Amino acid sequence: MNKDIAIQVNKVSKTFKVYLDKGTSLKEKLLFKHRRSYEERSVLNEISFSVRKGEAIGLIGQNGCGKSTTLKMLSKIMYPDKGTVETQGRISALIELGAGFHPDMSGRENIYINAAIFGLNKQEIDARLDRIIEFSELEEYIDNPVRTYSSGMYMRLAFAVAINVDADILLIDEILAVGDASFQAKCFNKLREIKAKGTTIVIVSHSLSQIEQFCNRSIWILNGKIKQDGKPRDVHPQYLDYMGKQTADEERKEESLVPAASTDELMDTEKSAKDENRWGNQEAQITGIRLLDTNGEEKTSFRTGEFMEIEVAYRVNKPVKNPACGIGIFRNDGLQCYGTNTGIDHLNNISLSETGYIYCKIENNQLLPGEYTLDLALHTEDGFAYDYWRFATKFRMYSDTQDIGTTRLSHVWEIQ
Repeated sequence: MNKDIAIQVNKVSKTFKVYLDKGTSLKEKLLFKHRRSYEERSVLNEISFSVRKGEAIGLIGQNGCGKSTTLKMLSKIMYPDKGTVETQGRISALIELGAGFHPDMSGRENIYINAAIFGLNKQEIDARLDRIIEFSELEEYIDNPVRTYSSGMYMRLAFAVAINVDADILLIDEILAVGDASFQAKCFNKLREIKAKGTTIVIVSHSLSQIEQFCNRSIWILNGKIKQDGKPRDVHPQYLDYMGKQTADEERKEESLVPAASTDELMDTEKSAKDENRWGNQEAQITGIRLLDTNGEEKTSFRTGEFMEIEVAYRVNKPVKNPACGIGIFRNDGLQCYGTNTGIDHLNNISLSETGYIYCKIENNQLLPGEYTLDLALHTEDGFAYDYWRFATKFRMYSDTQDIGTTRLSHVWEIQ
């Protein structure tokens, strides 16, 4: 393996046997051996990637896609069925924090046990002991049995050991939210320090903002294969758009599972839904809605600060005079974040064709992360609705900033 490469994964496949009926005792296994049926589930299918020394990468994907399995194979907890996994240097894995802790031993004794699991000898642990205890903030309790620790204290001690072994490769699986806010900040600062020293880092997380803070690359695993590998800013929008479509498909599937109603009931339900979420005299109708990016591609997820275009398809059933088109953006808890229309923006004397499109281009969408719904309206200049459509569509926003609220305001700090 090239000396500049820390991790090399080459055509790795992993399959698990999922037993439907498996005996646990020797008697059950002997008497009911024919009942030990199982099905094989392929988690990874010939994935390949390499990580250079000092590089930080994030593994993203749906639950069950193989992210944690990949991490466990990197740490040698598991081994692939096919392919090879090669690493160079000492590995510290923040996967199962506290694995190996003995409840009746003190925190100090468990530091020695846990650090030994990571490959440190006694002299190396002695040299790091004070630093580990100080980082954990458990000086007062370090000689108490860990069974007397709260869950937060337990995790802090385990994290302190794993983060201070001076590993060449650090593997992290969904455990960056350890302890209170102050301790979490300390953990993030420590990770930045470790990265600056040239440690290779692999993070599995559903928090894309965390990955964007630390990682140079994101690898998206989908159905056991690498779907996309590149800069987080390029990969994450595609991933979020895919997840948004998956959520919409699941919602449609759930709706299809609702027991069929009679024709009269169905007509009443449709009329009720129409009355609740859509109204107007229908002289002009909204026939479609799409959200587009700067390349004209339809999306359901956007980054804060990104361009977003709202495309509204319409049909005119009866000539209308001086119509207006309006939009309303609401957070998923119902809070209105923004609203405008062509009249407010002084676009008067609008003429609509029999069919056509209206475009609203938002050059710099500063909405903060969350899920939003969009209301659309075609109405007269004095506000009477031709077609008002509540919840016409929904979209998600994500960001690499830590701002709080609904929108990011342009600002400058000045300290004198």
